[in-house]
This record gives sequence, structure tokens and C-alpha cells, in this order.
Amino acid sequence: MIELNIKRIVVTGGAGFLGKHLVGRLKKNGCRSVFVPTYPEYDLTRIDAIDRLLEEQRPEILIHLAAVVGGIGANRANPGRFFYDNAIMGIQLIEAARRCGVEKSVVLGTICAYPKFTPVPFREEELWNGYPEETNAPYGLAKKMLLVQCQAYREQYGMNAIFLLPVNLYGPGDNFDLESSHVIPALIRKCVEAVEDGREEIVLWGDGSPTREFLYVEDAAEGIVRATEQYDKGEPVNLGSGMEISIRDLALKIAEMTGFLGRIRWDETKPNGQPRRCLDVGRAEREFRFMAATPFESGLRKTVDWYLNHAKFEETR
Repeated sequence: MIELNIKRIVVTGGAGFLGKHLVGRLKKNGCRSVFVPTYPEYDLTRIDAIDRLLEEQRPEILIHLAAVVGGIGANRANPGRFFYDNAIMGIQLIEAARRCGVEKSVVLGTICAYPKFTPVPFREEELWNGYPEETNAPYGLAKKMLLVQCQAYREQYGMNAIFLLPVNLYGPGDNFDLESSHVIPALIRKCVEAVEDGREEIVLWGDGSPTREFLYVEDAAEGIVRATEQYDKGEPVNLGSGMEISIRDLALKIAEMTGFLGRIRWDETKPNGQPRRCLDVGRAEREFRFMAATPFESGLRKTVDWYLNHAKFEETR
């Protein structure tokens, strides 16, 4: 059990959606030395910037959240960038942490690393039994290489590096930019704007049949903290809620919460993405007693309310 409140902690990506919640949770737990590197002061695709970061901050705990991410459209438009930036950031950061003797490194992967047709619920042992869904394979494979690196460094150097696989996150403070957002914030924004504009129809990608699992962002932050404190093994660990909902049912639920009464038209010329996503979350519960605490309906309502009360206000400033 690591006492995080007495450690120097660096959180890459700490200014992002998940990062802000994680940093808040760490500080709430009494951590007094938490540093968040920001771009362009620290460009984590450059080894000189990484070396400077570790030399200046001398972290005992490194939590690597930083990533170039987006929904299906963003992945299709930027496969090269999503592969290179995510791979190079992680590979160089983990190597630098090893050289600097960082006490513990926590690396966040992605559910996109799982094979396209993984049996449901996804068990960590299935991670290598097939190729990821094509639209986000470059991103998923780049992240999966960091798992290989963590395991190889643990074996050869005894490096305490752990790898977590969070499912799709959602919650207050999410990215609502339609060009790069994930499905929940995109649906919320589309429905709200349709209501405001008096439109009777919204168009969504695919046919609505794929299923997804979602984890409330504050629960994800709690899971990361617990893993950082308690987990020290090479096997990857799923972080999820264990729930599953179709995109069609999700769209109907968000339409109801936002007051959109119009028609939802499915554009089947656009890709569906992975057919199903739902995690086996037993390892996290066994290893560091993590279980998601926020019911999906409750978390979704908080997310809708946050967008109506905060994001819309920011857009008009």
C-alpha cells in the first residue's frame, strides 16, 4: 500500500477531462505535491521535454493519462497522428521513468485495444486474441504497445509499472466538440442544439445496434487512485462498470433527458465501430477492491445538467 499523500506525483494529461477529476481526487485525498505538465511547455512527443520534466519534478509516482483521442470520425481522419503521438509519448515517457528510477508508473490504455470480436464480457486474457476494430486500430495498437513495454520492463528491470484499461468515460467536463467528442457528449450536444433550433430530426452514424459500456469519470478517478495505491502486477486490469447499452437505446435515453421529441435518423453509410463492448470487471474488484459506484442514469443526468449549465454558458461568453 503506497501512501500517496507523501509522494511527489506527476499526472500527464492532468488538465484533460479525466485528468482534472483525477487530480481533484488526489488532492481531496491529501496529496500535496501533484504536478500537471501542460503543452507547449512540455511537449511529451519530445524526449528532451520529458527529460526536463522528470529532472525538474523528480516524481516518485508517474500517472500517464495524456493521449490524442477522439470518436470514430476523428480516428478515421487521423490514423497516423493517433498512432504516432500516442506511441511515442508513452514509449519515451516509460523509458525516461525507468532511467530516472521513478518508484511507480501507472499507464492508461484503452478499450480500443481489444480485438474487434472479443467475447463479451471482455476478459483481460482476450486482449491478444485478434485485431482491433479497424476504425480505431492505430490508436488501440499504439496504446497496447505500452502494455508490452510495461511488462518487458518489469521482467528485465523490475520496474513497477502497471497498465489499466478504462472503458468509455463520461461525465461533467467532457469534450463536447462534435469534431472530436465521444458518443455521449456528441449525442447530448446534438439533441440540445436540435431542441434550441426547433429541428425535428437528428442524424446519427451507423444503425444504432452496437453496444457500449460507460464508466462515470469520478468513478474512473477513484479506480486509478486505488490501483496506484494497491496494485503491483504485470497483468492489465479493466476499469469499467459492467453495464451494457446499445447506441440506439442510449440515443433514446439522451433524447428524453434533453427534451428532444423529434426523429432519430440512422445513417447506415457510416461505420458502427466495434459491435459490442462490455468488460469483465472482476480483476479490479479482487486486486484493489474497485467497483463503480455511480448508476448510469444518475451519471448521465449529471452530465446533461453540466452541459446545460456550464458548457452552453461557456460557448456564449
